[in-house]
Amino acid sequence: TAMPQEQHTIPHTRIAILGTGFSGLGMAIRLKQQGYEDFLILERADDVGGTWRDNTYPGCACDVPSHLYSFSFALNPNWSRAYSTQPEIWAYLRACVDRYDLRPHIRWNSEVLASRWDDGDARWHITTSAGEYTADISISGQGPLSEPAIPAIPGLASFAGALFHSAQWDHTHDLAGERVAVIGTGASAIQFVPQIQPQVGQLDLYMRTPPWIIPRNDHDIPPWRQALFRALPLTQRAVRGAIYAQREIGALAMVYRPAMMASAAKEATKHLATQVADPALRAQLTPTYTMGCKRILISDDFYPAVAQPNVAVINTSIREIRPHSIITADGQERPVDTIICATGFHVVDLPIAERIQGHGGQTLAGAWQGGVEAYLGTTIAGFPNLFLLIGPNTGLGHTSMVYMMESQYNYIIDALRVMERQHLAAIEVRPQVQADYNAEMQQRLKGTVWLTGCKSWYLDANGRNSTLWPGFTFAYRRRTRHFDGASYLAKVAVTTSASTSSVAAASTAAE
Repeated sequence: TAMPQEQHTIPHTRIAILGTGFSGLGMAIRLKQQGYEDFLILERADDVGGTWRDNTYPGCACDVPSHLYSFSFALNPNWSRAYSTQPEIWAYLRACVDRYDLRPHIRWNSEVLASRWDDGDARWHITTSAGEYTADISISGQGPLSEPAIPAIPGLASFAGALFHSAQWDHTHDLAGERVAVIGTGASAIQFVPQIQPQVGQLDLYMRTPPWIIPRNDHDIPPWRQALFRALPLTQRAVRGAIYAQREIGALAMVYRPAMMASAAKEATKHLATQVADPALRAQLTPTYTMGCKRILISDDFYPAVAQPNVAVINTSIREIRPHSIITADGQERPVDTIICATGFHVVDLPIAERIQGHGGQTLAGAWQGGVEAYLGTTIAGFPNLFLLIGPNTGLGHTSMVYMMESQYNYIIDALRVMERQHLAAIEVRPQVQADYNAEMQQRLKGTVWLTGCKSWYLDANGRNSTLWPGFTFAYRRRTRHFDGASYLAKVAVTTSASTSSVAAASTAAE
């Protein structure tokens, strides 16, 4: 007879959080503050920080003011600049981990390979590169700026020189004197191009569409002001509130009154004219689409850098890449030693969606084949007890994503409280509620500046804007203040004499 197999217990946690970026760490802090201790954070790397750990390119910084791009429940009075640099933001996140004692909850080098919902035990079965776990609740904190997108250019694989994405910067590679090609002119490129331009021999900037750029007006925060914020936190909250109010005006222009963008476009055009004297180059750098349709960028040093004699701005598209050169659509061949891709991220086609399975083994990627959508950007029909942070239609074009994250934290914690009070094993948004909500989102997006005809990473393959929130952030905060149980199907937990939980067959509404 066969020997009985040794039983091996898979570790179980009440809540599994995927990722230690801004959103995942904030969720963990809020859980702790609300008395939750039974949670794990699964992190694929060996340190926290997500996009602020990975993006170490020269000049990397945030384009939202420091005082707003931080947790309201973990203010940092010591920001040294109006706009924080990557090292300072990363240090802030690591300080938050230690301040709230999160390290015991983190499992390092644990990339999520598969996450499967099991109706039988009403749990998520999670396989990571370091082992397996089960969890009652799964909260995905893998943000939209976590998987670099490499362009599908013929011949790219044959390139013989150095090749890397801006989010995977090769600091061991010396660019001094080299012929460098930068593909893309998004938020990353306009930060690192001024940093590398003085070092390289020749810099070819492949710019398909010139971005709208406004002045950054960055400056040091003097020590006396930092001391004031430490002594009187209320003063920092006042500054934060003023920045928030000023930023919300941007939503007015982008969503409700696109004609208001004209004055901002005038400022940006003046900025370009002041910094670039050559009329031919200025024409190359002048956007032809409505301001705000793509992400508006802020910089004081990009234009002066590209006006230097060792920089060529190339608007012609790339036809192919050869081992030592780039061929453009007009047949011109330009020699190159290093290619840097500043080509953004997989925003609307998150790779992790292939790894998450809900009812009947359907993957999240399968559920999203017709377009990425969720209810309140947080829950998805067919995927019980799964919460997304920074999910579909929660992105912003005008202010801090941290405000949206904190709204989601409130909603998720209220959902957990309802589940506990009503002894619910599982909750799942009703398909019709999700469909109605997304129809509302698409209706509200019509007439916004983001649908004025440009091609941007906000739009999916079908031309739908599944990325941005069409309104003021305080309106989203209001909608997520309380968990709306009537929008959900719920399964009641049945406690047996052995004190284990099983799921009752009857579904009810979570009132």
